[in-house]
Amino acid sequence: MSAGVAALRHKIAGATELRSIVRTMKALAAANIGQYERAVQALGEYCRTVELGLGVCLRDAGPADAASGLAPARVGAIVFGSDQGLVGQFNDVVADFAIAELAALPVPAEVWAVGARVRARLGEAGVAVQGDFVLPGGVAGISPLVGQLQLETARHWSAGAGQLIVFHNQPRAGAGYAPVRQQLFPFDAAWMAGLARAPWPGAALPQILGGGAALRALVHEYLFISLFRACAESLASENASRLAAMERADKNIGELLEGVHDNYHRLRQSQIDAELFDVIAGFDSLQS
Repeated sequence: MSAGVAALRHKIAGATELRSIVRTMKALAAANIGQYERAVQALGEYCRTVELGLGVCLRDAGPADAASGLAPARVGAIVFGSDQGLVGQFNDVVADFAIAELAALPVPAEVWAVGARVRARLGEAGVAVQGDFVLPGGVAGISPLVGQLQLETARHWSAGAGQLIVFHNQPRAGAGYAPVRQQLFPFDAAWMAGLARAPWPGAALPQILGGGAALRALVHEYLFISLFRACAESLASENASRLAAMERADKNIGELLEGVHDNYHRLRQSQIDAELFDVIAGFDSLQS
């Protein structure tokens, strides 16, 4: 019986330590969600500035020039997932969504995976991945990653113009997320026409310096913003999924501890009762 009590003590200690680790991971996930959400919000004003610049260039050059020479004969796709586990169905959700969307394309896509877990999931489904990238551990690492993605996709354009699509999980209300598809290039014609018609917020009208070079620079910057936002939203969704997984684990460990504690107290009480009976039986023997 003493061996059973010792085993239960060991089990309680292990579960308590594991619960402490889970709660630490919950706190880290919650903090990470906040930093990525703030990064997306801070990006909004800069994105608005770039859109104003694009609108001026499009009014001067014509919306069609922003996509001149770009035909969807080639398709490139970037899929954001995770490098780490303990994220529930996060990678399966975005991978399944991307696989279904890629299968519906008229031409095969060149796919780049961001995150080892989603790359493995895509490979299991038979999707050939051209290259993979490591996700950053914080907001400061997103810009270098986006720079690498832009260099990689530039090779895609040098081999012939085409279409660039991004798949990632996007945060939803209630600590949830959902997979989304965003076409980065060529730009949507209606969106470009809307930018060209948008009024300038100031009284003095802007002048364009550099002509086509200015437009190319703004297009490059807008693509950077779009990739940065996609990465930050994916990381926020990843941590939301991890937070939900850790909350479920915390609840399960709590239920396990409750059951083990009950068994421990029952077994300990049985041991104490047996010892008391032995004492009473010995006392009766001495009396008789």
